[in-house]
Amino acid sequence: MQTQFISHITTAGERWDLLAWRYYGDAAAYSPIIMANPSTPIEPVFEAGLTIAIPLIQLSAGANLNLPPWKLGQ
Repeated sequence: MQTQFISHITTAGERWDLLAWRYYGDAAAYSPIIMANPSTPIEPVFEAGLTIAIPLIQLSAGANLNLPPWKLGQ
């Protein structure tokens, strides 16, 4: 099965955990995002204008089910 991605253009000050919260509803779920972006330096905050690939992942049963379908990876 091929992984699908959403492209995210960063704004100054965004962080890996904030992207995980925004797209997955779990700030601790940033590992798949880091792994999908091997050429992006692991810095505390992003510069504006970086393109980050956000992999669509299957959330666990305890995940926030009030998220819209595109955030649930469906």
